[in-house]
Amino acid sequence: MISARALHYVFKIGNRAKNIHFFREILGMKVLRHEEFTEGCDAACNGPYDNRWSKTMIGYGPEASHFVIELTYNYGVKEYALGNDFAGITIASPDIVERARAHGYPVEQGAAGQPSLLRSPDGYRVFVVPEATTADPVQRVALNVTDLAKSRHFWADTLTMVPVETGTTPNRLDLSYDQGKFVLELRQLDAGQALDRAKAYGRIAFAVPYNVQPQLDSTERIQQANGAILTPLITLDTPGKATVRVVILADPDGHEICFVDEEGFTALSALDPDSNAALERYIAKDPFQGQ
Repeated sequence: MISARALHYVFKIGNRAKNIHFFREILGMKVLRHEEFTEGCDAACNGPYDNRWSKTMIGYGPEASHFVIELTYNYGVKEYALGNDFAGITIASPDIVERARAHGYPVEQGAAGQPSLLRSPDGYRVFVVPEATTADPVQRVALNVTDLAKSRHFWADTLTMVPVETGTTPNRLDLSYDQGKFVLELRQLDAGQALDRAKAYGRIAFAVPYNVQPQLDSTERIQQANGAILTPLITLDTPGKATVRVVILADPDGHEICFVDEEGFTALSALDPDSNAALERYIAKDPFQGQ
């Protein structure tokens, strides 16, 4: 079994100001670090764009102990077409719905016992379970798939995520690397329905020990599981911060998975207390913001 830790999910965003307001003021997350880049990423971290971009890590606690969101912003790109690949993220909180209503933010109330639904400024779905928790409020990320059996072979048999028993919901597979602390939920699309990743497609990231990464950089092994290696093992630099190694995979439906080395990521992801103020400065002087 691969020893791995779930890290974050990547959202491409259009208007940074609107998104930061949503994630910070409505969802109650905190900016953990912010990084600016002058050109595209060698591992397509910002998508297929070779331009200035930024990443903002935002969540409920340090990246060392919490699953967070990476907000990727490409300067000059105002919006991205949404597909049906991302099904939603689930957060446990007794306060989010109240804050949303106080700010006049739309809330789609769930049926009795069901989560409420909010949509980010770019349309990403956030399910809110009205419960307090002492654990990480981010409980799961759900992705749609076209063939649950193929997906199980890739994620469980090849990447060794462990199926988690969470009930008898049909056409769904829950997987975890940490006994269910964080769950990756795979949902079977209706028969014949195609999966469309469109332009807004994201990426989920996990940390693994440095010496485990070569096992994941095996073309034969990944292709036998109907997946692909999008970026073979590569070293990435962040200005003024630690260097990390990553390998980027794709599952049978093209969902992107980043495996980063735990040793490098621990140094890279250290909490930056100045990141919130830095982000505000970049937003204020962004010529594309608000257009």
